[in-house]
Amino acid sequence: MNKSVLVSLLSFASVGLLSAAPQSFDFKDPKGVNAIQFHLDSLLEPISGTANGVTGTVSFDAANPAATTGKIVVATNTLTVTNSMMTEHLRGEKWLNAAANPEIVFALTKLEQVKTMGNDTTAIATGDLTIKGVTKSISVPIKMTYLADALGKRTKPENKGDLLVIRGEFSINRSDYGIMPGQMEDKVNPEIQLTLGIVGAAPKA
Repeated sequence: MNKSVLVSLLSFASVGLLSAAPQSFDFKDPKGVNAIQFHLDSLLEPISGTANGVTGTVSFDAANPAATTGKIVVATNTLTVTNSMMTEHLRGEKWLNAAANPEIVFALTKLEQVKTMGNDTTAIATGDLTIKGVTKSISVPIKMTYLADALGKRTKPENKGDLLVIRGEFSINRSDYGIMPGQMEDKVNPEIQLTLGIVGAAPKA
C-alpha cells in the first residue's frame, strides 16, 4: 500500500476515535428481560428472587469507557420471591416499605481499574446505592460489553442502534440500609447477594 494512502487512513481512524461522542443507553427494556437477581443463603430458608422493574440511563463512550456516567433504577414493588406471602412481607413496611420507598437507585460516581479488551471493559464501579431511603457508597466489579449495530439482532432487523450489556456480582448487608437489622437472621440472611445482567439500547435514526 502507498505510504501516503496508509498515513491518510490512519489519520482518518484517529480522528474518528477522537471525535467519538458518548452515547446514551436506555435500560428500560422493551422486551421485559432485564432483571436483577438476589439471594439470601439463610440457615433455615435460603431465599432467591428477582426484580424486573429496571430503568435508567448510562452514558458510554466506546473510545473512553472510563468516562462512563449514569444510574440504574429498580422499582421496589417488582422485587419478587417464589412465595407470595414472603413477597408481600418483603415489599411491606417492616422490610423494604415499597410504598414509601418506590425506587432502589445506584448512581455511578466513578470507574476505576478500567481495562478494555475488544468489546469488553472491566472496572470497579463506585457509586451511591439508595435502598429504603438510606444511601451508602459502594464499589462493585462490573463488566460492560459494547455491541455496535446489534440492536436489530435483539429486537427487529429494521431497528438500528448499539447495545451495552452490564454484568456484575456483589453483596450488601441489609442492616446497612435499615432492613430489619439483627432480626430473623436464621430465616433472612444479613447478607444479600446480587447478580446484575442488564442490556441498554442506543437507537440510531
